[in-house]
Amino acid sequence: MNMSAVYVGATVGQSKFKDACTGLTAGVSCDDQDTAWRILAGYQFNPNFAAELGYHNLGETKASGGGVNASIKATAWELVGLGILPLGNQFGVYGKLGVHHSEAKLNSNVGVTGEDSGNGLTFGAGVQFNVMPALGLRAEWQRYRNLGGESDNGDVDVISIGGIWRFR
Repeated sequence: MNMSAVYVGATVGQSKFKDACTGLTAGVSCDDQDTAWRILAGYQFNPNFAAELGYHNLGETKASGGGVNASIKATAWELVGLGILPLGNQFGVYGKLGVHHSEAKLNSNVGVTGEDSGNGLTFGAGVQFNVMPALGLRAEWQRYRNLGGESDNGDVDVISIGGIWRFR
């Protein structure tokens, strides 16, 4: 993990919209998990620090009952710093801390729509295994706080796997 380089990457995983299904009335079904994916670009300044800019499609949460179906789709742009602890030449653990600008869009089958956007904090942790000097594989967890800029919209957690490709 002692390489300095520009890199690009992608991840795929599962999002969980925390508290999205809390407090719903009886007879309402709710699904607070979906597939999430991200594309990113970054620069590793030294063995212990990198910065990334990414776009994350967080998927959607859905509820239905009484003939009404509603969903909230969420996306986020993020800027994060990574603190990296190399464990040998090929393996490392990292923590992430940064900010996001997110958007949450409400749709329903009864004409109710809405949109929130705003900024919030994001943080996470992961592991990376460098298969070869240019290719690293990752597994990570990341939380997006105050989705859409609203504290009552709650948080989204994402567990993902992915890879990065370094340009040297």
